[in-house]
Amino acid sequence: MLRNEKGFTLIEIIAVLVILGILAAVAIPKYLSMMDQSRIAAAQGAVAEVKGRCSGYYANQLLAQNTPSIGNVLTSLGTSPDLGADFAITAANPAPSYITITVTSVKTVPVNVVGTWYMPTP
Repeated sequence: MLRNEKGFTLIEIIAVLVILGILAAVAIPKYLSMMDQSRIAAAQGAVAEVKGRCSGYYANQLLAQNTPSIGNVLTSLGTSPDLGADFAITAANPAPSYITITVTSVKTVPVNVVGTWYMPTP
């Protein structure tokens, strides 16, 4: 006598595993790419934050009737602006009219995002 057995056949299980394998092959590289893009976007945000700090310091000095120099702006940042432990940032003054901001890593993953803050001319 035949019994009414319930369950999946071997073909059905193999079909599901093949579908899951295809999805994983497509999804994992996309996920890794999105992680890289998010780190670059975070680094660009950190550069924008440092530029904002430069502009804020410059504006405060003008309001205080002081004449800020590029050296004063750089000194206000320090050589490594603190944006938390997630970012490795350096700021340098390669020319008399601007400051270069470089983010070298985000959460210890190497990136290289460079921004420039130009000294306004009064």
